Amino acid sequence: MTRTLWRRTQEPLDHAELAGLLPAPGDPDLSRDRRRLLEEHLMREIQQTPEPKPVRPVRRALFIGVPVTALAVTTALVVGAITDDGSGSDKAKAPVVRLDDDSTGKVATTLNLISTAAAKQRVPEPKPGQYVYIKSRVSYLSQEINADSSKTKSRVEKPHLREVWLSPDGKKGWLIEEGRFKNGITLDDDGPGQPLSGYNYLKTLPTDPDVLLEKIYKDSKGQGKSRGPHAQAFTAIGDLLREEFAPPKLSAALYQAAAKIPGVVVLDKAEDGFGRDGIAVAHTDASDGSRSEWVFDRSTYAYLGERVVQLKGFDDVKAGTVTGRTAVLERAVVDSKGQRPEPKRR
Repeated sequence: MTRTLWRRTQEPLDHAELAGLLPAPGDPDLSRDRRRLLEEHLMREIQQTPEPKPVRPVRRALFIGVPVTALAVTTALVVGAITDDGSGSDKAKAPVVRLDDDSTGKVATTLNLISTAAAKQRVPEPKPGQYVYIKSRVSYLSQEINADSSKTKSRVEKPHLREVWLSPDGKKGWLIEEGRFKNGITLDDDGPGQPLSGYNYLKTLPTDPDVLLEKIYKDSKGQGKSRGPHAQAFTAIGDLLREEFAPPKLSAALYQAAAKIPGVVVLDKAEDGFGRDGIAVAHTDASDGSRSEWVFDRSTYAYLGERVVQLKGFDDVKAGTVTGRTAVLERAVVDSKGQRPEPKRR
């Protein structure tokens, strides 16, 4: 981004010299991650949810692809020696995972199989007035900072259900999440411009893997400034997989594009947020030592969810801790906001 320096006319020399000693003014534009965190904090204030201590999401958070001005919620799970100290009476330790070896030799073959399976999916196209419905099971990490000692205490929230309704144009939505927004909260965005989410936007994306990847690198540049471009591109694709309803050709192209990102590996064993066993396509962010894993059914290669594993410790979070978990349980197209699909007959 080009920064324009402010100039004053007829400024005394001593003022000019003093200004030269001061640091340049900061960039007024917030990153998308930071903007979403501020929006979530604002919505918490509106909800007037009492909290004993200030809580901040973990620095390596999973953000859901909803309109930019809408609420964004982190989906993460802390494990290990950290226990649930939320409002519930139960306190249970979550498991620490073993840091299994990964493989780069299987990347092309595995993502080709996943891409082929995605291309064969039957995805209903939502019409104007309808909503894409996503039901998932999530759990995430939050951290409390003691104002007196500046020590950080991490805690895990219990796994819970999350339901999202998004209009095809990405302008309207509704969120219900157990323990946080159990009565629902609107995700409507009446601002100008085309949101970078929604089925209609996804239809405009190129399905040539090379062209698509180039666009992803370009559009995700500068988001999550601590991450490198490869980690950010992998994260951007993951955002489109988690809580969107992508056309089959685009889903296939996204996986083919991911295969071209340097540092992508395959794990023979992983679990989603529902405990379903599968294989994973993963990438490690060198800036914070977190490994993002997309989990797939090992037989059908269907997308199950996502997991983030901390490969190196930070604060009171140990290496091997799972700091992010999601499991997509249901996707459907419904006729109205808040409507749930009919139960499937067995």
